[in-house]
Amino acid sequence: MPLFTIEPSWQAQLSAELASPSTQQLEAFLTAQQQAGKPILPNRDQWFAALNATPFDQVKVVILGQDPYPTPGHAHGLSFSVLPDVHPLPKSLQNINKELLDDLSIDNQHTGYLMPWAEQGVLLLNAVLSIEAHQANAHQKQGWEPLTDAMISALNQQREHLVFILWGNYAQKKGALINREKHHVICSAHPSPLSAYRGFYGSKPFSKTNQYLSEHQFTPIDWRLPKPLSATNPMASPQMDLI
Repeated sequence: MPLFTIEPSWQAQLSAELASPSTQQLEAFLTAQQQAGKPILPNRDQWFAALNATPFDQVKVVILGQDPYPTPGHAHGLSFSVLPDVHPLPKSLQNINKELLDDLSIDNQHTGYLMPWAEQGVLLLNAVLSIEAHQANAHQKQGWEPLTDAMISALNQQREHLVFILWGNYAQKKGALINREKHHVICSAHPSPLSAYRGFYGSKPFSKTNQYLSEHQFTPIDWRLPKPLSATNPMASPQMDLI
């Protein structure tokens, strides 16, 4: 079984980088980590979940994170997202929900599962796609960064009128790869509790994104996330209700 399995449209865009020495170094590092019994997050089959959920030609928005959550059971391959049964939500995600409530009066505090955003064209990409459990930044500078640079460069070169949301200094360094005459870049402080009050709150990234998409004939993102049906109502429809 190959170490990396990637959605076909992304595979075509990344073929040269996947064959590069830096990616070979990355593969060797991850293989050695696995053989040493290191707990790697998320699961191997979720390393490229962001690309698999949002094919290259369907991307409208990129939300760039740093690396996956280091807490087991949280990361599943989409930046800032957690699985549906994770509560309480990570602090950064709580702050994202607070800003969304202030920006568009959308209350998503019931969940941190962002897959519905990905399915609408929001690429939830981390700069580094794996991490050792409980060891923040453990997989930085092992080969992921050139590969995710190639992802952003391909979007920059091959697509037009995308929105790139860069939260924090780490994500904003990737901004050098983006042509601001072709695309819209939204920068602010990171939603982490350490920095959210330094410019993340009040930045209104969600409404700004939809305004730009509408101006360029894209369907805006519905930022609402499905709310589970009440367990106390056995007659409720099996479909998910949107708030």
